[in-house]
Amino acid sequence: MTTPLTRNQAIEAAIDSLDGTFFKALCEPARVAVLKRVMQLGRADVTDIATGLPQERSVISRHLQVLLDAGIVRASKVGRQVFYEVDGPAIVQRLEDILHHTKSLTPLCCPGSSG
Repeated sequence: MTTPLTRNQAIEAAIDSLDGTFFKALCEPARVAVLKRVMQLGRADVTDIATGLPQERSVISRHLQVLLDAGIVRASKVGRQVFYEVDGPAIVQRLEDILHHTKSLTPLCCPGSSG
């Protein structure tokens, strides 16, 4: 049997959910620009993604790694090349998980007005 969360525990859990790797990956404008470029190209390697962006390829690679770690893009290797593409189903699932988790905590941490 699990012990019900206290209000403070619910608050911490809600903040952890909103302050996770998913949202942190999307909070930097340069990274969002990389994500947009991947969306525009579909499946592409870092050279194609970096074309037209102001950052060096090494910086683009680091941004792609953060997006990959957050489950926003997926990578596949062909020979020595790594191709990136947006993982739409994973993004939707992650957002649904965050929403479900937050909904379960809301009555405890932030119920809103009752009148």
